[in-house]
Amino acid sequence: MDAAIITTECPDLTLIHRGKVRDMYEIPGHADKLLMVATDRISAYDVVMAEPIPGKGKILTAISLFWFRLLSDIVPNHLISAEISEFPAVCQQYKTQLEGRSMLVKRTRVVPVECIVRGYLSGSFWSAYQKNTTVCGFELPAGMRESEQFSEPLFTPSTKADQGLHDENISLAQMRQLIGDTLTEQMADVSVQLYQRAAEYARTKGIIIADTKFEMGLDGDTLTLVDEVLTPDSSRFWPLDQYTPGKGQPSFDKQFLRDFLSSLQWNKQPPPPAIPADILEKTKNRYQEAQDRLTR
Repeated sequence: MDAAIITTECPDLTLIHRGKVRDMYEIPGHADKLLMVATDRISAYDVVMAEPIPGKGKILTAISLFWFRLLSDIVPNHLISAEISEFPAVCQQYKTQLEGRSMLVKRTRVVPVECIVRGYLSGSFWSAYQKNTTVCGFELPAGMRESEQFSEPLFTPSTKADQGLHDENISLAQMRQLIGDTLTEQMADVSVQLYQRAAEYARTKGIIIADTKFEMGLDGDTLTLVDEVLTPDSSRFWPLDQYTPGKGQPSFDKQFLRDFLSSLQWNKQPPPPAIPADILEKTKNRYQEAQDRLTR
């Protein structure tokens, strides 16, 4: 097994952002491009764990590349290449770190809104619904059960928070105030189209996509899909054959990690607790199963 990559070190490139999972670099002499690297870091409750999930970055990258190809007729995306031989020469000396987990992408002006599409009543939406059936401006039917499917997908945007802070749900009206009517309608329409196409495909592979988050940017005036796409880090994937409305569902993501953390007396603030090897392995296996089901 390859060594886990917790942080990348590429001194001839310029590190411009180190997120919870991804390291982003500027490339000298290529101002219109960026190098995006998915590490093996894993976070929960917006806290990055000390232990990585070996190979997780490669799994996320493979899944994103699959979706970029499948969805490219709906909206352009920022991918230039995932082949290191096609990267600028200055990048190729870091092949050991970059192999299988990096993408050369177009540099876009990222729109400061997270595009969330929900097909099922789950997560924070379920928590809010239990208090008030009007959630994020949507008047939902009374008596819905946890994990129940909506009659149609809901577009529920949120603001992009700084690292360590939680994104904040906003209404479509607030989104229009932030970025204008035309871009709001375009992003909402594209997001729902992407979700519907992906959910229909995933269902044939035995996976329900309960909800997901897209990020978009502008390449000139062209709306462009950026960052990761429909991975277990940005989506809730449920096994179709175990789906039972009325409760939480098993999932192809970091649920083993969340369940372990929930069993502790931890205040969900740094520093994180130590994660046992079996929890790391179970989490890795769920990510790997999602990749295998979707891409084979």
